[in-house]
Amino acid sequence: MGALSIRNVRKTFGTVEILKGIDIEIEKGEFLILVGASGCGKSTLLNMIAGLDVPTSGAIHIGDRDVTFAPSRDRDIAMVFQSYALYPNMNVAQNIAFGLEMRKVPKPERDAAVDRVAKMLQIGHLLDRKPGQLSGGQRQRVAMGRALARDPKLFLFDEPLSNLDAKLRVEMRAEIKRLHQRTQTTTVYVTHDQVEAMTLGDRIAVMKDGRVEQFGTPDDIYDRPATRYVAEFIGSPAMNIVAVQRTNGSVTAQGVAMALTDAQTAALQNGSATSFSYGVRPEDVTLVEPGTAGAMSGTLAMVEPTGPETYAMVDTPIGTWTARVPGKVTQAVGKPVALAWKASAVHLFGDDDRRVA
Repeated sequence: MGALSIRNVRKTFGTVEILKGIDIEIEKGEFLILVGASGCGKSTLLNMIAGLDVPTSGAIHIGDRDVTFAPSRDRDIAMVFQSYALYPNMNVAQNIAFGLEMRKVPKPERDAAVDRVAKMLQIGHLLDRKPGQLSGGQRQRVAMGRALARDPKLFLFDEPLSNLDAKLRVEMRAEIKRLHQRTQTTTVYVTHDQVEAMTLGDRIAVMKDGRVEQFGTPDDIYDRPATRYVAEFIGSPAMNIVAVQRTNGSVTAQGVAMALTDAQTAALQNGSATSFSYGVRPEDVTLVEPGTAGAMSGTLAMVEPTGPETYAMVDTPIGTWTARVPGKVTQAVGKPVALAWKASAVHLFGDDDRRVA
């Protein structure tokens, strides 16, 4: 049995089903990301793992214990909240030690734990300050320190970086990853940010409408998205996707022939569907000169420089497509350009939005 097992968990409020049969299992020391748009059920699932809510049906195991209906205090977990949840009347050292004090851990052990996590998080110089005297990043470090002091079986993070500015989010993301590499504590982390999901997780559960659309490693999910939703949600800029129709073993989009590999063509011929979604990630699309053989002609509509690369939006006969171009785009907006890509970079989804090839 894994460090965390979630088995056919469902949650219903009245006639509304929030979670629709969740099955997830992770091993000891893994970092699991629950990611999805607002309302997908990820925070509801985290609350059930934490013991703040109970499933309508199904079971949750932490290690070899069934904790489905166990109170939070009996689950050996530590949770970091989006709002930090620090006690304003206590200083940093007291906040970190509070959970240990409630468990009647002797003072020498509490002091040693505070010293250990303060060194780990580089907040030793803040121990005498109150939360109101700290920046957002410092408060988040204190909240993590309180969790780390516990040395639990399971760390739970509920969108801990969403209140921070962009620079601090990057710094704290790296800090969380380093902490996990040091402690190797099994971790469940909820976020709506797909960059956090891809950079932090050993495995990712992409959720939509109370279901897990795909569960796998970051590479699995990025390279072989199981559904159109996963393909569009994971990746920035979003994947270029267009509706295509099968015609005599090939596919076309609004009359434009679209490249496929032999394996993709065979997969189409083995099925009965005639309509599909055809996707190519922006980094797999190349900006080329008009008239290039096999390229799709268009007009450069907009450019978004980001420094090391540029996003080029091109109006084409099948809609506006984005190319992620290294360096700068030299063509002027409004001028003719063309787009090219390899058939091996294509993602094909059926009329049920599941991956075909």
